[in-house]
Amino acid sequence: MTEIEIHSEFIKLDSFLKFAGCVGTGGEAKTVVSDGLVKVNGEICTMRGKKLYPGDTVSFGNETLKVTKEG
Repeated sequence: MTEIEIHSEFIKLDSFLKFAGCVGTGGEAKTVVSDGLVKVNGEICTMRGKKLYPGDTVSFGNETLKVTKEG
């Protein structure tokens, strides 16, 4: 599991996918989320604006990423 450090209270799922380098563009993030290819905390999530907080996990492809807080 890879930890991705955020610098704010939360980050939206589509932004997180871009920030973590999983996708190249916001359009690509929108597509993979709406197609049901992303899991948040083990469940498929189709809400690209879902707020992620430290401790949440995101699975996409063969990667699992954990949201952590800067500090």
